[in-house]
Amino acid sequence: MAFEDGDGPVMDRFERAAPFAAERIAPVPSVASLLERIRRSAARPKSACPEIDCVRERLPLDVLAAVERRAAEVGVGADRVLIAAGICDEDSYMMALAASLGLAFETFDRHGRASCPLDPGRLVEAAKTGLLPLMVGGKLAVVVAPRSVRQFVDYVARNPQVTFRLTSTRRLNRFVFGDYERALGHMASEALVETAPHLSAATRSTTPWIIGGVIASIFFSGFIISPGATMELFGTILAVCFLLWLLLRVLSSCIGSPPTQTTAIPDRQLPVYTVIAALYREADSVEDLIGSLAALDYPPEKLDIKLVLERHDLETWTAIKRLNPGAPFEIIMAPDHGPRTKPKALNAALPFARGTFTVIYDAEDRPEPDQLRIALGRFRDEDARVACVQASLTIDNTADSWLSRMFTAEYAAQFDLFLPGLALMKLPLPLGGSSNHFRTSVLREVGAWDSYNVTEDADLGMRLARLGYRSTVIGSTTYEEAPAHFGPWVRQRTRWFKGWMQTWCVHTRRPFQLFRDLGIVKFAAFHLLVGGNVFAPLVHPMFLVAAIWAVAERGTIAADTGEQSGMPLFWVSWGAGYLITALLDYCGLVKRGLQSSAWALLLLPVHWLLLSFAAWRALFQLMRDPHVWEKTTHGVAQSSRRSRPTRPAQQPPVTIERAGARPAPLRRAA
Repeated sequence: MAFEDGDGPVMDRFERAAPFAAERIAPVPSVASLLERIRRSAARPKSACPEIDCVRERLPLDVLAAVERRAAEVGVGADRVLIAAGICDEDSYMMALAASLGLAFETFDRHGRASCPLDPGRLVEAAKTGLLPLMVGGKLAVVVAPRSVRQFVDYVARNPQVTFRLTSTRRLNRFVFGDYERALGHMASEALVETAPHLSAATRSTTPWIIGGVIASIFFSGFIISPGATMELFGTILAVCFLLWLLLRVLSSCIGSPPTQTTAIPDRQLPVYTVIAALYREADSVEDLIGSLAALDYPPEKLDIKLVLERHDLETWTAIKRLNPGAPFEIIMAPDHGPRTKPKALNAALPFARGTFTVIYDAEDRPEPDQLRIALGRFRDEDARVACVQASLTIDNTADSWLSRMFTAEYAAQFDLFLPGLALMKLPLPLGGSSNHFRTSVLREVGAWDSYNVTEDADLGMRLARLGYRSTVIGSTTYEEAPAHFGPWVRQRTRWFKGWMQTWCVHTRRPFQLFRDLGIVKFAAFHLLVGGNVFAPLVHPMFLVAAIWAVAERGTIAADTGEQSGMPLFWVSWGAGYLITALLDYCGLVKRGLQSSAWALLLLPVHWLLLSFAAWRALFQLMRDPHVWEKTTHGVAQSSRRSRPTRPAQQPPVTIERAGARPAPLRRAA
């Protein structure tokens, strides 16, 4: 823990309370013990933190004073301080609370599916609220995992006739998951498909393919009738589209950034913040990830960190078990149903998020410690229609290879120049794959992530825009690991390009509805942002082949207009693409203070050829295996631009098996 009292770190004296963590407390007290507690409580002055009266006699006075002081400073119940500090686990605390209130502690060991009258969907709601009806001894009881213990204690004191059964959040959620893995897994995978099928990539969209087929038919028909005129017309169209894509990048990169200063928020006013990280075969990365998340400058009592694992990924599970991160970390086992993708794993965790805001991190992410506070400040400074705040991503292992240096330049131009300009112009924001901070309620409202889209981030950014919400950016940075070799690099880029294609196909499925949702400016921006990102690398080889053919046939790339009076638009756009991309990448590197890596930009033509290869590979994969997720290996970087995070304290982890739920129906922002 980071808090201190007047005599130094509290954790030094918390160790004296360690035996309490392992103590097993009787779930139902005897009558004699209840009478004794009543006598002692009557002689004791009223407590400022009644939620820890159940353990008050078991803790040293200085520890109690520090816990109560910390609870007042942060604005949470003292029970959260006890658990976050590792003094006791949630089960032990809830057993003690139940004993002190004369209530039974529910373990769910003797109750199966038949004991609960709720259907699977309502069960998930019960897990969210911490209230579950249960048939016990032929009578209906209410099992409670209190979200605010102080309010619960006060309610029980004022309503002694009401009988509850207490349990821990971990046990309640495990019961919810128990017999419903398949049903809840179906919700995590299919919720968007069932509530808004036209916005999901689960089914193939015929409209884009029909449009493509019509264009191809016109081209080949024209080519047969007049090859020269057809090539010139289509070359000009391609060049104009390409130049418009470049123009948008230049304008947004030059327009500036949203304000970087945000209002500081006192700890007492900070809301609970959920952090979700979906992990798959990440045994080599989890130590740094857990260290970085534990180092976040945010009260741990108000953090809700969920690490989502696949059930068969024993290596990652073992690595986390060895680290023992403890509270506020929770391990969630994603249901083994539907596509094995990152968005499905995120959907599995979202229904159980306790935070008012939710941020997504990847296994290799190392966010700056104050990022959550900066994001909250931006949310508070903006209106309620701002649903997402995107932090800047930068590459950590820049020095590993020329590919990682090129990656660094791309990210610098994208996140430090391009996206801030788009946000200032209030255009749809193509979100990055991580460090997206959301209003949790809005995230659920819009249907969360599409489990069948392999770039769920870009798709979600466009869906937010269509439903009337905005996204913006903050200056805080998250460090990431980039693939440094061709194999991993091309697999990652193939997945990205395939996902952009999926996103474009999904949202153009109903083009007139898309136009009505976005309006003419955002409609055009959508096609340039989503379509342009794939269109540019797909047509680049055509530009290159045409140039080589012109030089081979005529010894020049000048226009064949009889007088060869100059270079056509076709060649201008080709040259402008290299020049503008190199210039923006260089400006991004300068802004990051990484000019020493600018030499990699000399290899830009080679890089564009590799991008084209990945784009065409993605197109063929889209037709053959649209939902296959090609995993990127992390934890293999040879260099780093940052210092290694501090390891978290060694505490027992909380393990919760959970699954996803159906979101609310989609609607536009008011």
